[in-house]
Amino acid sequence: MLWIINGKRIKNIMLIIIAAFFAALILFVQKQETDVFTPIQSTGALSKVETDQKHLALTFDINWGDQQLPLILKTLNKEHVKATFFISGEWAERHPSLVRSMARNGHEVESHGMRHEDYTQLDTSRVRSDILFGREAIYKTLGERPNMIRPPFGKTNKETLSTAGSLNQQVVLWSVNPRDEKNPGYKVIVSRVLRKTGKGDIIKLHASDSAKGTDRALPLIIRELENRGYQFVTVKSLISDTQSKSKLMD
Repeated sequence: MLWIINGKRIKNIMLIIIAAFFAALILFVQKQETDVFTPIQSTGALSKVETDQKHLALTFDINWGDQQLPLILKTLNKEHVKATFFISGEWAERHPSLVRSMARNGHEVESHGMRHEDYTQLDTSRVRSDILFGREAIYKTLGERPNMIRPPFGKTNKETLSTAGSLNQQVVLWSVNPRDEKNPGYKVIVSRVLRKTGKGDIIKLHASDSAKGTDRALPLIIRELENRGYQFVTVKSLISDTQSKSKLMD
């Protein structure tokens, strides 16, 4: 009888040791990710960056289809522009070759969640799970975990921001939105972007097949803004403008 009790105690001790090991491992991984990338607003959403440089970030959301993206990638490559793509985990699992093509061409690949659900309608545990599953789906394809997330539909609240911050994920929204997914026509898309864009802006476009005019609008947007002296950079590069400025002022 004493041997059984001691056996149970030994088993419990082993379980405690194993649990402690994995807890330490998780903390170690989280620390490594924190050291690699520090969010500019860990408890808030980034929609624009304050910078003295004429820098802009061109971003694309994608959750469905595979016809528009190659056209967009072709234009970006031709115009020598690097962009930031926010992709859903489900889409990444369906189109791993396209995800790798983005990264291979020097574009930034970030998360759009896993299942493209409205986070403001989910409880905190489901938001957390969706962020983590989306991040891991991209990791399985690229071997790198995204550090930024654009909530599906751009909908967020205090709980979502807090959850993303706890996972060291920078929430990124936008400051220029021509609503290309509504298909107003490529000329309207161009006009809306050019009318509102300035230093440090984050432009939101779509690379899903539902956005029919984006591929035609894109070269016109790029060329005109470059004619105005603007340079397109990735979101992380745009963030570095602010972090560098902050260091100079310290």
